[in-house]
Amino acid sequence: MPLSANDPNRTSWLYVNKYSDFPIQNIPFGVFLTREHIITIGTRIGDTAIDLGAMHQLGYFDGIPLTDDIFLQDSLNDFIADGRKTWRAVRNRVAEVFDSENATLRDNTKHKEIICFRLDEIEMQMPVHVGDYTDFYSSKEHATNVGAMFRDPENALLPNWLHVPVGYHGRSSSIVTTHIAIHRPQGQTMPEGATKPVFGPSKLVDFELEMAFITTDANDLGEPIPVSEAEEYIFGLVLFNDWSARDIQKWEYVPLGPFLGKNFASSMSPWIVTLDALEPFRVESPKQSPKPLPYLQTKGKHSFDIHLEAGIVPKGGKETTVCKTNFKYMYWNMAQQLAHHTVNGCPVNSGDMMGSGTISGPTEDSYGSMLELTWKGTKPLKMKDGTERKFINDHDTVVMRGYCENDDVRIGFGQLKTQLLPVFKK
Repeated sequence: MPLSANDPNRTSWLYVNKYSDFPIQNIPFGVFLTREHIITIGTRIGDTAIDLGAMHQLGYFDGIPLTDDIFLQDSLNDFIADGRKTWRAVRNRVAEVFDSENATLRDNTKHKEIICFRLDEIEMQMPVHVGDYTDFYSSKEHATNVGAMFRDPENALLPNWLHVPVGYHGRSSSIVTTHIAIHRPQGQTMPEGATKPVFGPSKLVDFELEMAFITTDANDLGEPIPVSEAEEYIFGLVLFNDWSARDIQKWEYVPLGPFLGKNFASSMSPWIVTLDALEPFRVESPKQSPKPLPYLQTKGKHSFDIHLEAGIVPKGGKETTVCKTNFKYMYWNMAQQLAHHTVNGCPVNSGDMMGSGTISGPTEDSYGSMLELTWKGTKPLKMKDGTERKFINDHDTVVMRGYCENDDVRIGFGQLKTQLLPVFKK
């Protein structure tokens, strides 16, 4: 099926600012609460939210084999489970209906009032029910920085890192979407010079600038997904802030890895941008040496040129951009991550989430965490209001953005905003 939705010459009869992340070539998918307090699956063009459930009921998807209730649900899981053929057909039809040359809906005022919403008339929800969540550790620059800080700078990468996409299984119940505030976590830490641990609030709460991909139903128990087929089972990508409590994490992670230092919260952007929409922005992944084992070897372009940035907004203050990086720096790509995840027969389901791990680039201003940006707090960052940050303070809001851009079109993810509140108290 052709990707007609990606036609760079297509324009919409809806207004789209030239700097918008959501031109008619994007057509992401999300879930929102309407002004009538109805939860529906939708998409977005410019600053207009589009109710796909209403479109379906009014016959705009005639000819596409969809169940009657496919969009009348509180998550995208069933839609995602329908597979790429369905995702592509729906995107193509939405692009056709909202094309500036198509008068069918454009000139039907009654239908437009039912289908189209201003952004201030809706409330974004979690787009998927995340059944299982895995976080990888796939940025060579990030892994090298962390290894240099806490181990031997001459041997920063552990022996396995260049051979295997390292990951761990995280907690899905604490994944939230944008504007949902989180609380500073508590746990055990071992202060410098102490002989026994103490309990209390984390003093080193950090963001991690990541992306995450969402999978569809892919395999049965025992069945690996070949690396050459892995992208067929990836629905799309979101911005992802995998919050960390560095002091709790440092004390607990040996021998089994992250636990309370990671599972208190992770934040995801509400619009899932499909791999189809990102197709024009494919780039080569970094050269891998030594050559991976055969089951991890890929051909062609499996990374994407996605510009990423993170900023900090103090309470009542202005945002300070603290880093700019790019998804293309990832050493292990998504196809390799999914192939490795399932090579032992682990089944993957619709709505599962796979985090990239912190995305750091080669320069100091492209590091994707405060741990690296301030080098364990030894180089504080100055905010626009004159205050300094070693890590994230109570009432700070972390903002993340991501977009792709070429001469023809800009495809973006919008914003992911999360405020850190003090320790929860009843």
